[in-house]
Amino acid sequence: MSVSQFYHNAKCSKARQALTLLESHGVEPEIIRYLDNPPSVPTLITLSEKLGGDPRAMMRTKEPKYAELGLGDPRLGHLALLTAISEHPILLERPIFVNGDRAILGRPPEKVLELL
Repeated sequence: MSVSQFYHNAKCSKARQALTLLESHGVEPEIIRYLDNPPSVPTLITLSEKLGGDPRAMMRTKEPKYAELGLGDPRLGHLALLTAISEHPILLERPIFVNGDRAILGRPPEKVLELL
């Protein structure tokens, strides 16, 4: 079995539900508490590629910080968006489940089961 990771915010009900689903299927991923230890830009580049390559797809666009930083500007490139996530990890959508070379956003939580 490949190494799996779970980008987790314990305060998020969807993240808790997705983690419970994984555990009920015998999956014990490495838990990444991204708010406590924000991912680096290189890590986010890899994560974005596993999710399909569009950084905005992994961003919480309704988060006030998104508007405050002007991240909806279509002229912003991938690196600027990923740097913003690294500097302000609250912008990272959750939960994200990574299994090997694939990743999926757990919204709804049952989506994580697609990678098993």
